[in-house]
Formats: sequence, C-alpha cells, structure tokens
Amino acid sequence: MAESVVEFVNVNKTFGDFRAVRGISFHIEKGEFFSILGPSGCGKTTTLRLIAGFEHPDEDGGQVRLHGDVVNKKRPYERQLAMVFQSYALFPHLTVEKNIAFGLEMRGTPKAEIPGRVREAMDMVRLDATNFARRLPAQLSGGQRQRVALARALVLRPSILLLDEPLGALDLKLRKEMQLELKTLNRELGTTFIYVTHDQEEALTMSDRIAVMSEARIAQLGTPAQIYECPRTPFVAKFIGESNFFEGKATGRSGDCWRVEGSGGAFDVPAENGVTQGADVIVAVRPEWLDVCAPDAVPAGENAIAGTVRDVIYLGETLHVLVDLPGERTVTVAVRNEGQLARPLAWKKGDRAAVAWKPEDCQVLELGDA
Repeated sequence: MAESVVEFVNVNKTFGDFRAVRGISFHIEKGEFFSILGPSGCGKTTTLRLIAGFEHPDEDGGQVRLHGDVVNKKRPYERQLAMVFQSYALFPHLTVEKNIAFGLEMRGTPKAEIPGRVREAMDMVRLDATNFARRLPAQLSGGQRQRVALARALVLRPSILLLDEPLGALDLKLRKEMQLELKTLNRELGTTFIYVTHDQEEALTMSDRIAVMSEARIAQLGTPAQIYECPRTPFVAKFIGESNFFEGKATGRSGDCWRVEGSGGAFDVPAENGVTQGADVIVAVRPEWLDVCAPDAVPAGENAIAGTVRDVIYLGETLHVLVDLPGERTVTVAVRNEGQLARPLAWKKGDRAAVAWKPEDCQVLELGDA
C-alpha cells in the first residue's frame, strides 16, 4: 500500500457564517500528482491553504495530517512543504538567483551551499543560469517568471509542493507546454504535487487523481478516466467536459437493461447501475459517444431519439452536429473531421436525424445534485 503523505479527516472550515469546506475526507499518496478541481467559490483554494497552514480547521473541525502527524495548529514553515502562487509573488528588486535563494537564506542554509542549490533548481526548470541568474523579474517573460517561482519552491527540496493555479496567466501554447513539464518534474523528482485549478483540461492532462469540488464538498474523487468516463453526479458530468442528458422513468427490465420512458422517447440503460422499477433516471452521454444517423438507419441494439439538425459547427479536429429533440432540448454529437473539402459531412440544417448510442455508453447519475 502506498504511503499517504496528506490526509483530511472530516475537515470543516468556516469564515463567520460561510462554510468554505464541509466535512471533506481524502488522502494523497507519496509522489502523486493530485489536483483539486472546481469552479470559483467551491472551496478548492481553502483546502490548499489548510494543507499549507495558512488556514486552520475549525475547533472540532476534523484533522489535517501530514506524513501521519496531525498539523492542525502547525505553522507553514513547520510543514516541510513549499508553494507556488498564482501571482508568482517574486520580489521585483531581487535578481532571479536572489529570488530563488531567498528561502534557503531564511532557513539558515550554509552560504557555501546556496549557489549550487540555486543552479540545481534552475536546471530542473530549464532556466540557463548564465543567461537568467542576474536578470530582474521585469526582464522576464511570463513563462520565465513562472519557472523562477517554481525553482524558488523546488530549491527547498520539499516533500510536498503546492501549486495554486500557477499557469493561469500564460498563453495557451505555453500553458500546454508547462503542463507537460510539471508532470515530468513530478515523475523525475518523486515530490508530491498538489495542484489547484478550475481548468478541467489542465487537471485531466497532468493528474494521477482528481478531487472535483462543488459547494465546499468533494463531489467525486478518482483518476482522470474515472472522472471523465464515469461521472457520479450531474454536476461532475457538466463540469468535466461536455455531456448530453436524457431523463425518464424506469418502466421494466429486460435481460441486462432497464427500459426508461422519457418525454422525448424511450431508451435502455445497463441494469447494474442500481436502477429500480419506477425510479426516476437521468443519464449522461458524452458527445463523442453519440452517433447521428437517419431515423430509419439506426444500428441494431442502439438507443435512438429522432429530431432535426439545428446546426453543424466546424471545430477543426471535430465537427459538432447540434440536433433538436422533442421537449425543446438540443444535444451535441461530436463527429470526427475526415476532411470537409474532400469528404464533406452529409448533414445540414433542417435534416431529419436521430441521435443514437449504445446502452453501455451512458452513465446513470445520482439524483439530487444540480
């Protein structure tokens, strides 16, 4: 069993009458890249600050444990961790090497040791010391400043590295490059990375596991594949990627499937999802798991609901076919782009069409979550 370096045990945090974190429990393993993902105000940054020691749980508000020890009252410098802030928080009057060395100096590291540690950290983040050591932050690009902030944290050789949306200020291309570099660093160093973000793609790209937060609670925790392919609630299905939703009432079971009758038509769902006779059912189907076909050409064994093509949207790698269904609902079908100039898609606005999917390609969701 892997070693847990961070544990939350029924942790609560309130600010006045506002409950920022509500009874959350989870653990993070040594060397893991663990992301806390959610919309603004969900409690993800408060959770990170509870790990860092900038906030403390309520009295009788559970336990935060690091390396097995309860640290509810410990200060940040007592916790063997480092943090990279969203704003980078570099000292504008200090050179790159002085910024990176600052934490070592505060910890009383022998002076003779500091230059080598600084250059080692710069090498980790691929900053050439010859070119950058004596520059000021104002002389750096956004990506270079981000690397300095990362080096300043790594130079302390922390067992746990906290990252609070550090890529938010970068352009898209650089952000994607840094995502891969952060994941590579995590693997090479064996340091536990705990990453806060509201960007679902960022979390899916880098993480070993993701905790999705909603309204101060953990809505779901799992690997990227588990979170994306098996969302537990409507919130997770909406927040992580795109989803289409179909609703109805279970009317009977046939073999391995339940039949669900909805206002727009009937469909089957797998029986192993805890569905019972007469139960309300809501399922999520990802756009890439849907097909669009003629109403009289539905593949055998697939669910199908007929409607009308509203629009076809060109997105480069894929095309999105929007189909209006009964009940004033529109669903999105993602179709692979096979070359619109040579082999254009046959569908156009106003065509009658059916959206179809295999019963096993839908996820039955828990009710009671928006």
